[in-house]
Amino acid sequence: MNNHDIEAVPDSHSIHRRADSDISEDGEIVILTNEDNIRIRKKTDRNILVILTWVYFLQVLDKGVLGTASIFGLQKDAGLVGSQYSLVSSIAPIAQIAWQPFSAWLIVKVPPRILMPSMVLCWGIAAASTAACNSFAGLVTVRFFLGLFEAGCLPLFTILTGQWYRRVEQPLRVSFWNSMNGTATMVASALSYGLGHIPSEVLKPWQIIFLVVGLVTIVSAPVVYWRLDNDITTARFLTEYERRQGVERLRANHTGTASYDFDWSQVVEVVLDPKSWLWIIMALLPNMGSAMTSTFGPLIVQGFGFDAFDTSLLNIPFGAMQTIVILASCWCAYKLKLKSAVIITFMIPVVVGIAILYALPHDVSKNQGPLLLAYYLCAFLFAANPLLLSWVVANTAGAAKTSTTMALYQAGTSAGALAGPLLFTAEQAPSYLPGIRAVLGIFIALIGLVVIQVFNLFWLNKQHSKQRVRNGKSAEVQDNSMTTGFETNGKVQAPTSGEDAAPFVDLTDRKNEDFVYVY
Repeated sequence: MNNHDIEAVPDSHSIHRRADSDISEDGEIVILTNEDNIRIRKKTDRNILVILTWVYFLQVLDKGVLGTASIFGLQKDAGLVGSQYSLVSSIAPIAQIAWQPFSAWLIVKVPPRILMPSMVLCWGIAAASTAACNSFAGLVTVRFFLGLFEAGCLPLFTILTGQWYRRVEQPLRVSFWNSMNGTATMVASALSYGLGHIPSEVLKPWQIIFLVVGLVTIVSAPVVYWRLDNDITTARFLTEYERRQGVERLRANHTGTASYDFDWSQVVEVVLDPKSWLWIIMALLPNMGSAMTSTFGPLIVQGFGFDAFDTSLLNIPFGAMQTIVILASCWCAYKLKLKSAVIITFMIPVVVGIAILYALPHDVSKNQGPLLLAYYLCAFLFAANPLLLSWVVANTAGAAKTSTTMALYQAGTSAGALAGPLLFTAEQAPSYLPGIRAVLGIFIALIGLVVIQVFNLFWLNKQHSKQRVRNGKSAEVQDNSMTTGFETNGKVQAPTSGEDAAPFVDLTDRKNEDFVYVY
């Protein structure tokens, strides 16, 4: 008897493990209780989720400080005129779109422990280098490389969340790291307020801001390499037996285990799958609309009659609202298990807020308070991205199909981030009404597309049900990946072949008839 052997007791809460010597070559007996499930999930949170959250915070901060820097004289000091500021903001998404085909391949072929810290180091250098720019050409160059190295961040993080967590757990985990959008907004505003007061004859306030955030990112890269693990089967924070339990824990996802083989047939399936293109369009729309608050938000608030320092402070509660909205929306999706309904519900305040911004006269002597309140309602738009991300990864299976889908999703996100700032021009200042009108139409269209996708997923489930009946199975299957507790308290055989091995095989969602699409 070695230390992997624990005596079995008859109650359902026991942890029953077998010795390594009792494991056969063609399979193994794995005992997984709900207590095991919770323990492994908590260990994963403390190790993987913490890294994802911190790195995503850095990514949003490094990209987002452009908006706060703009109110401290960036445009004047760099000699930006006309639409040049919008182009500086849009160049990073252009780089991300161009890089996505290579990004999809890299995510499959390069282990996350190598890929993620490399990305962090490179975009940190690009962010810090922004402090040395004093012209349009210089800013465009560093922002291009910033976008290039950040290109794989969103798809990689979404895929990792899908690989480490059960489908029912994914919305909340996506919300944790995606809520850094709000946290980064608060930190960027607070940093801008504090660093903007530093007297210096050498550096402008906006240069100090870029230098500080870039250096923090650079020193984080080696920490990420030290702490990150590639997948559940090699997790250093789990024991050898817990790794096998972890694989069994994720069986019901039907998304397979991590694979480093790039199956090009899965790429073809992505292209021919209508739901993939609906995901891409849904990724594009909210990210087009978010330019109103991210790139031009500080300028819009400043147009309500506030100075640069007051504008920085007023963006802190807006960032807090972002965080609350993201966490609340994903918690609702976790409880209701209906991401589509939650997306629509949280987009309604966005439509109301934008409509008020457009319809209410921008008379700061009379309407300053209502205009600011309407602007804060726009923070609800940040519920869209984490819910869409968890919705996409929960409805996609196959290593190459998932990486390609997420790369295309990122391309849609980048295209939205590229086109969004172009809806606004300097001539629209200070009210920016034409751009606000366009954003209003964008979020109405998003609600319509969510409804269309729900009908599409319902039809796909019906197709899988008919296929199961043709193959002699029950039409309905229980989707254990969406149960809050772990139901399996008896011993489970983890096979290497046969139909029971399907959850561990690199099958796509369309080819796996037991895959259940979630709404």
